[in-house]
This record gives sequence, C-alpha cells and structure tokens, in this order.
Amino acid sequence: MVYNSQPLRSEDQINDVLFYLRRTRYPERDTFLFLLGINTGLRCSDLLNLKVGTLRHSKRPEIVEIKTGKKKTLFLDAIYPKVEQYIKDKADEDWVFPSSQNHGSKPESVNNVYKLFKRIDANLGNIGFTTHSMRRTFGLWYYRKTHDILYLMRLFNHSSEEITKRYIGITDEELGDSLREFKIGF
Repeated sequence: MVYNSQPLRSEDQINDVLFYLRRTRYPERDTFLFLLGINTGLRCSDLLNLKVGTLRHSKRPEIVEIKTGKKKTLFLDAIYPKVEQYIKDKADEDWVFPSSQNHGSKPESVNNVYKLFKRIDANLGNIGFTTHSMRRTFGLWYYRKTHDILYLMRLFNHSSEEITKRYIGITDEELGDSLREFKIGF
C-alpha cells in the first residue's frame, strides 16, 4: 500500500495533531518534535539526529542532511525562545529527541515516530498524516505566506521547482479560491 503523505492544511488540523501529541507517553518530546518539524521543514531523520549543542549555540545552526549529504542552515530565530525552553535542562551531548528505549543513549527512531503518527492519522480519519507531513506542512504554509517558490526550493535543498511544487500539494480547491476575486478588464 502506498501511503499518501499530505500537509496539514488548516490550523484546526495542526491543533488536532497537537491534541493527540500532548497525550502521548512522552508529550513534551513528541510535541516539540512536531513543532520543530513544521517550523523548519527538516526530514524526520534529520530532526531525530539533532544534538542539544547544535541548537543551544546558534539561532542558525548548520547541519548536514542525512539523505542528501548537503549542508543546510536552520533558521530558528522566530521559535528560538521555545527551543531554549525545551533544551534548558539538557546537556549539549544529549539527543534532542532521545529514544524511549536505551535510556536516551540513542535518538528516537523514525520507525517509532512513523507508528505514532500513523495512530494519530487513524484518529484524524486517515487524512494522510505521516512523518513527512511535517516537511510538507512547512512548505505549504511557507508558500502561502511568501508565495516564493525559489526560496522554498532553496530551503528544501531541491534541484527543481517541480519537486518543490509537488511537496506543497496545492489542491484545485485552493487554486479556485486564489482566483475567486481575480478578473481582468471588467
């Protein structure tokens, strides 16, 4: 079965996900993972690979993406107070998202996050919420705010606009809404 990952298109959907994340076994970790994901556009594997020291010493840390091997700057300026609050009692060498097993000696696995998100998706009526939805949500909301596909392409480290456009998944309804008041010569 191909699982169709979708962005969260409304504040209600985001709030619904937060509702379920705040009721997990590790609500602080799981909620912060989601919020960092939708505010940075990082892949889940890159989020889980973060160390506290990477986030503590810069509002714009640089990482190397696991999938591509490309350098990427995280722009945390707008959310940095929340980042500081989350990491305040953690050591630099700690994982930002420690495994619920192994006493935090390893990061949480993508598979465990996938399973958690799949359960949440079932509670939300199978809307296509997956680990990749965080990245797609960031892209969609960034594009809605800026309408700048080139910047978004750079933020995602994509090689073409077409790849980026597929990520944000603009629907026919959204296209129609954007043209609701559009007219020329009348």
